[in-house]
Amino acid sequence: MQRRLQNINYLDVVLWLIRVAIIVFVLWGTIATLRENPYSSRNWIDFIVLGIAQGSMYALIAIGYTLVYGVLFMINFAHGEFFMSGIMTATVFIAGPLDASGYMNKHPILSLLLILLVAMLTSVGVALLTERVAYRPLRKAPRLVPLITAIGASFFLQYTFRGLYGSEVKPFPVINILSGKIPFLGTEILRSQMVVIVVTIFMLIGLYLFIMRSKTGKAIRAVAEDKDVAALMGIDVDRTIAITFALGASMAGAAGVLYALVFRQVHFFMGFLPGLKAFTAAVLGGIGSIPGAAIGGLFLGIFESVGPPLFLDGLNVPAYHQLKDVITFTLLVLILIFRPQGILGERLGEKKA
Repeated sequence: MQRRLQNINYLDVVLWLIRVAIIVFVLWGTIATLRENPYSSRNWIDFIVLGIAQGSMYALIAIGYTLVYGVLFMINFAHGEFFMSGIMTATVFIAGPLDASGYMNKHPILSLLLILLVAMLTSVGVALLTERVAYRPLRKAPRLVPLITAIGASFFLQYTFRGLYGSEVKPFPVINILSGKIPFLGTEILRSQMVVIVVTIFMLIGLYLFIMRSKTGKAIRAVAEDKDVAALMGIDVDRTIAITFALGASMAGAAGVLYALVFRQVHFFMGFLPGLKAFTAAVLGGIGSIPGAAIGGLFLGIFESVGPPLFLDGLNVPAYHQLKDVITFTLLVLILIFRPQGILGERLGEKKA
């Protein structure tokens, strides 16, 4: 008996107790909510559609995390600022003047394409500059050093753009063609949300085809597999890593425009929370996996939208919608504890890890 007690891993026992407690809490809250039935089927569809729209933005941002990690095995915590820099610049120099002149609502498609182009180019420019100045000199450094540098770069970019554009929240112009709702599955969906979902689908498909079919995409995959062997095969490793940063930043720049279309305001600190949530989505899907980042983003968006009313409303938790960020980061902690490789991730060997 004593020998059996010595063989017990008490940490595993504690983790299993946490699992059971979480499952009981979730089931208890879910059953209580479904019994009370405070929401109609239309309300639940609205929650899901909102979650898909939010998750689409998280997926686009998460792509940048997963691309950089797949190539450098580094978490680029400055990626949220790439997201912020593009839409801030596009709002100040393009969207605002176009709206003031009346051109935006006369030519909305052309205006949106111009805003998208400026946002993506700005995000790419900031990403390439950050990679060249902050990350490339530390390529051979211990992995903790680039991580600390990324955090420093994040704060540097935040307050640089605060100095450039001011600390006040800037409104994004209302585009008449995207105002209102359209019928969808017995309910109505905001046109801006539909644009977010459709644009995200096309961008994710385009990125996947680029990575899997193009010569540059093959080079990125080769560098991700083994930099030294890729260099011996004639691949310019530094150029390929820069292209990887540019791809991730372009996705983040597009996500910034979609974010502005839905929430209609931008500010210098707007990249922090979406960046952390996108990192959660990347970990959830399996960081290093592009399909995993997309799935993780969509799952997180739906979980964040549906979770608070489903788990907490039946327990009479006050202001439960304000706890969606708590639910999100609790999910991150649980993933790191119980499945650190994510949904589509793989366990890394010691050499690669």
